[in-house]
Amino acid sequence: MVANSDALVEIGGLLKAARKGLALTQEQVADMAGITRPRYREIEAGSSAARTTTLINIARALGFELMFIPQAMVPAVNALLQPYDSDDDLPAFVASPDGDVDA
Repeated sequence: MVANSDALVEIGGLLKAARKGLALTQEQVADMAGITRPRYREIEAGSSAARTTTLINIARALGFELMFIPQAMVPAVNALLQPYDSDDDLPAFVASPDGDVDA
């Protein structure tokens, strides 16, 4: 399990990467999320925790949705998020002609 401060830094890094990818400033994201720039800076730096509603607002400002995934589903979600690798000839899920999905 990731320590609380490590998780905050990881979330902050993801927010920073998303913001920079959109060529937005911290001020712009903070304004869109309805918080102050210093508050956003603390969250992005991982030095301060944020309320769930604040994270939802930041995520939406960056064009994302915040989702809660059951821990048991994390491996399946991670598998779906992996880039295609030619060495991996099996898809994560296969749809059959009758519409059933096999795992």
